[in-house]
Amino acid sequence: MIITRAPFRVSFCGGGSDIPSFYEKYGGCVLSTTIRKYVYLTIHKSFLKDEITLKYSKTEVVTDPDKIEHRIFRQVFKDFGTTGVEVTSMADIPAGTGLGSSSAFTVALLKAMYTYNERFASTYKIAKEACDVEINQLGNPIGKQDQFASAFGGLRYYEFQPDGFVKIEPIVMRRESFRKLEDSIMMFYTGALHDANKILKEQSHNLASENSKINATKTLCEMTRELKKSFEANDIDALGDSLAHSWEIKKSLASGISSPLIDDAYERGIKAGASGGKLLGAGGGGFLLFYVPDEDKKKKVRLALHDLIEMPVELDNSGVSIIFTNSL
Repeated sequence: MIITRAPFRVSFCGGGSDIPSFYEKYGGCVLSTTIRKYVYLTIHKSFLKDEITLKYSKTEVVTDPDKIEHRIFRQVFKDFGTTGVEVTSMADIPAGTGLGSSSAFTVALLKAMYTYNERFASTYKIAKEACDVEINQLGNPIGKQDQFASAFGGLRYYEFQPDGFVKIEPIVMRRESFRKLEDSIMMFYTGALHDANKILKEQSHNLASENSKINATKTLCEMTRELKKSFEANDIDALGDSLAHSWEIKKSLASGISSPLIDDAYERGIKAGASGGKLLGAGGGGFLLFYVPDEDKKKKVRLALHDLIEMPVELDNSGVSIIFTNSL
């Protein structure tokens, strides 16, 4: 048996610039971190050598990979040609919550499949192939930040170059600054799931044709580079203004990104003392992120958002990894 895990990500700034219709012309960049919430995949040799058993929100048993209903499972099993296995998927957080769960699943699955088949794949190769599976083979209108963030883990700056190469840099700061960042992040679940593909499809179209959306995304990139400089200068409080400004820009990029429910929760958090915040992921639902460095203001934010589920945040540095293996 082999067990792999891949972390969920929290994007601070630059989301949208990782979509091909933008970065292939202008280049893009994102600053994000992963958190200690994970997707887990187990893979084990099955009793019947021609059978594939998949267990996720449902159970599938097939002998032909083309008959697999789960799109990512189907594509990866077709690519590898692996049979005679049982694979189980589970996660700490539901899908559709804006934390990159689909890409974390793909990354963890590729790591498991390469390991099971005794083939080496670098972290970069796994991230790149996860992008290929989701974007090119399955045609999802998504970007590349989630796959790379989940594969590499940690607090990092990603630069998406027009030729497709992704440059990855860790954010270096003092230990006390890192602790302050971790202690100042608050996340609240709005209770609304979202269809990222629908929103991102519109956003991708807008970034290919509308100058106002293109210029707004260029501004996000400039803000991302400035936030990187601020973090590296140990100015963690710069995150508050960055989140607030990027959220206003993000809402302008496509319809359906926000909603009255989300706007109400966001305003309550800001009025209670958060210096900035944003909705994570493509939009429409999921988690609200706030930056609240003051302990008294944290209590006020919790009180203001008492009707939402707060999720404690711990930052992850591991990326995709094998957490258990024994002889096959």
